[in-house]
Amino acid sequence: MSLPVSILDLATVARDQSVADALGGTVALAQQAERSGYRRVWYAEHHNMAGIASSATSVLIAHVAAHTESIRLGAGGVMLPNHSPLTIAEQFGTLESLHPGRIDLGLGRAPGSDQNTLRALRRTNASADSFPQDVLELQGFLRGQSHIPGVDAYPGKGTDVPLYILGSSLFGAGLAAALGLPYAFASHFAPAALHEAIALYRREFTPSEQLEKPYVIAGYNVVVTDSQEDADRQLQQIMRQRVALLVRPGVSYTDEQADQLLATPQAQHLHQMMTYTAAGTPEAVASKVTEFVDRTGVDELIVTHQGPQLEERLRSVELFAKAFL
Repeated sequence: MSLPVSILDLATVARDQSVADALGGTVALAQQAERSGYRRVWYAEHHNMAGIASSATSVLIAHVAAHTESIRLGAGGVMLPNHSPLTIAEQFGTLESLHPGRIDLGLGRAPGSDQNTLRALRRTNASADSFPQDVLELQGFLRGQSHIPGVDAYPGKGTDVPLYILGSSLFGAGLAAALGLPYAFASHFAPAALHEAIALYRREFTPSEQLEKPYVIAGYNVVVTDSQEDADRQLQQIMRQRVALLVRPGVSYTDEQADQLLATPQAQHLHQMMTYTAAGTPEAVASKVTEFVDRTGVDELIVTHQGPQLEERLRSVELFAKAFL
């Protein structure tokens, strides 16, 4: 299939793994993705999550870019209300200057964590209200068309790093359409509004200097292995990890306790989050993903390889590319 396929790397820190080893894994995964023909790898800004190491997103992108040669790298995304537009323009202008033609900047408006962390980030719930204006201000800095007289981004000015709007609701779809920017929907963890959001975005899209026609990216979880039995084992382990991460963060569970929690109504949202997931052999996963692409008509697919261990994710990256790309 000619459809571009990219990767969202969650920079996962496994149990009993150091952050340094986990970050080394992000480099290895990007290198495997580059060899396998994926278009880009994105990293998301999360905070106060012990199992995710991508909080300093621009720093991680710089490190991975220095250890790869051609694959596009970017934020999927930076939570813009956590930062000033000038700061992000400087960071990604620096990245683009160091690695020209390889840097993407996806933007979201969520805090990327819980309410206590939101306060630690020195932002409030109202910070997201200025997101549309902040996107335009950031875009102005990157284009060398600053909205603030006498203030420019150095580095950043004139780099014109491509922007993407990320979202899981109709708000992001409407904003991306109004600004004429590509739209990436987070269907890998928030699937409910996928079809409605895509329809709204395409219906209301206005061409822009960056983009002439709508461009939709959608997320999908994959676990690709040599056997269905191993895929089922990995998926069960992934769900156990999500119990520890999302149901009661900081609490340690045995596998039996996690399985019991997964069977309760309290954990139903975890199963719903994984609606768009395929786990199995390369042929089985490719078939299921093709059905998703046909139903949505997306222009690009961004997959998360969810294997619990680095070796499993690397194998999944390779097998999926051979079966689908």
